[in-house]
Amino acid sequence: MRRTYSVLAWIVAGGVFVQAAAIAFGFGGMAGYVQEGGVVDKALVESRTTGNFTGEVGFAIHGIVGGMVIPFAALALVVVSFLIKVPGARKWAAVVLGLVIVQAMAGYSITDMPYLGLLHGANALAILLSSVYAARLPARASARPTDSTVPASASV
Repeated sequence: MRRTYSVLAWIVAGGVFVQAAAIAFGFGGMAGYVQEGGVVDKALVESRTTGNFTGEVGFAIHGIVGGMVIPFAALALVVVSFLIKVPGARKWAAVVLGLVIVQAMAGYSITDMPYLGLLHGANALAILLSSVYAARLPARASARPTDSTVPASASV
């Protein structure tokens, strides 16, 4: 179960990495498309097609990973945290899930309030850091000596 906990936390961290790469790919391709005279308007956005410009698939990847993969992995991380005996596992799983919820709310509201993009970007880094910390918890817990393995100090 400790391995499952770590793997789920690494999936969240990896998902953030994929998110950043996908959105950069999408916006980079869109910027090139616009510089070459292309127009990004409501009709293009609502067409739900890919292939209009290089990198357009980045937006779809960003949406799928951010809307499904990361939230499900974060929720599973919380469930697994109750099945392992690692100090802090529940707390860090809850932190990751809470940040993912904030991220999703900011991401889905960003078109109505563009300044949420600042929160969305910064919060992504918080998710990355907290999920990496959570992923490393089981290894740190097993590396810590317990009271039974620590030799008693000699009296002088």
